[in-house]
Amino acid sequence: MVERHLGDVSVRVAHGVAELTLAPSGPGTVDRVTATELTAFLRGAQAEGVRAILITGSGRHFCVGADMSQESTRQTDSTLDYRTVYEPFAELFEVLWAMETPVVTAVNGSVGGVGWLLALLGDIVVADSQARWTHVFTRAGMVPHAGDPYFLTRLVPYRRLAEIALLSDSITSATLESWNVISRSVPTEELMPTARDFAERLAAGPTRSLGLAKQLYRRAMDSSLAHSAAEERASVALNSTTEDRAEGLASLLERRAPKFVGR
Repeated sequence: MVERHLGDVSVRVAHGVAELTLAPSGPGTVDRVTATELTAFLRGAQAEGVRAILITGSGRHFCVGADMSQESTRQTDSTLDYRTVYEPFAELFEVLWAMETPVVTAVNGSVGGVGWLLALLGDIVVADSQARWTHVFTRAGMVPHAGDPYFLTRLVPYRRLAEIALLSDSITSATLESWNVISRSVPTEELMPTARDFAERLAAGPTRSLGLAKQLYRRAMDSSLAHSAAEERASVALNSTTEDRAEGLASLLERRAPKFVGR
């Protein structure tokens, strides 16, 4: 097992799964340095042999927002430009949205602000039934930012999103599950076992096939039929050259379980 830290995030890599644990100091926020280092890790994860990613939190919080303190931004109030100060978070979310590697999020404790995107940009989102979600932007007199308007409109039905964002009431994981916003709401003791099981299954799967599939689905949200069909054909052709596709076909013909190697 390989273990290291990226700002306020601990990283453990074992058996193709990178488990990222947010360990925010203070009130449960994540700072700009951590966002930048996390982005760099995600961009290079595939080259390190990572086949699935699991993101979770520690303690009472998953993530309740971005740390915009002077210590984080290294700016004074007179020079702080809120139109650009959140760019490291926007870049992080763009990478999470576009990357091939499957992502599972295990949501514990409280979620607020940019924590919504850290949670919901996972492909499979498992949440503690005791977790509380609050979309705090308008409650604090802010406009949603860091990619929130783009991504949440693709992940949450509009009427539900309006209720979440404009009223800013705290919402339970059970409610989000009933709205089809998250994958599963589970008891506290089942959170990590369930999330790890998903991540391990993804890491043992046909890596390139899974990555191309998730990218096709996400890109199709912004594509014309013609463009989506062209990307589909290109992905099928690319995947046809992989060892895992050959193994998958052989296992079907031989009526046995496949043994994927991630290539």
